[in-house]
Amino acid sequence: MESFVEKENSREEIYSKAIRAGKRTYFFDVKATKRNEYFLTITESKKRIDRDGQQHFEKHKIFLYKEDFEKFAETFDEMLQYIKTNAPEITEELSDFEIQKNDFSNVNFEDLDK
Repeated sequence: MESFVEKENSREEIYSKAIRAGKRTYFFDVKATKRNEYFLTITESKKRIDRDGQQHFEKHKIFLYKEDFEKFAETFDEMLQYIKTNAPEITEELSDFEIQKNDFSNVNFEDLDK
């Protein structure tokens, strides 16, 4: 009988990389099946704060297997090229904080005396 540790090791991450992108973090993890076949998991993690102030992480995960790598890579590249070629130019975007700050910056103190 295999021990729990051996089972856990058979699926441990072989190679990992994390990318921080604003409020999100993307994790790319190469793992192996029990038969030692490699696959890729891509996880998007985003910090959320509940109404009661408790923080948690919302996660979405994709499993990508070797037989799908080529089709996935071709389509992914095609989508990136489409966006680069066709997406409208974006001007500097204000953060939520800057939008809120700007909403209050136009206060006329003379109006407060009325």
